[in-house]
Amino acid sequence: MGAADISRALTRIAHEIVERNDGAADVVLMGIPTRGLPIAHRLASRIADIEPGYDAEHACGALDITMYRDDLFKNPTRTIGTTSVPDAGIDDAVVVLVDDVFHTGRTIRAALDAIRDLGRPRAVQLAALVDRGHRELPIRADFVGKNIPTARSERVDVRLEEIDGEDAVILRKGE
Repeated sequence: MGAADISRALTRIAHEIVERNDGAADVVLMGIPTRGLPIAHRLASRIADIEPGYDAEHACGALDITMYRDDLFKNPTRTIGTTSVPDAGIDDAVVVLVDDVFHTGRTIRAALDAIRDLGRPRAVQLAALVDRGHRELPIRADFVGKNIPTARSERVDVRLEEIDGEDAVILRKGE
């Protein structure tokens, strides 16, 4: 996927979020760092373009899941990031978790645990730029930019302008 493909996918996801939730008045986007956060900001901006009164800046937050991961014993030197919740909080809101690549489902399981500690949303939905399959947990994305079937040995790298200087999704063969 190139920059234009990513842009179209995010615009489509934004429209799907608004349509599914009968507007965006109660929608809060929580980006999972690293690349889920700029994707969440882009989605919030697109939602604001199509939904009058939606405050993109105040409806977007960051959700650090480091301490909720089930693989900390394998990688104990992870840096703890920042969680920021919009001023209105997440109670009774529709929280859309945003990530770049949806794979085994373990990141999202950790995110659900983190959300539970922040409040009680009315609903939690999942938006992912890429779904590469190989689920290990019974979790599914509500909004997907692109399904990319992969082998377990392959890797999907998302590059974003805000972090990497370019927008691209690259499929890498296993080593």
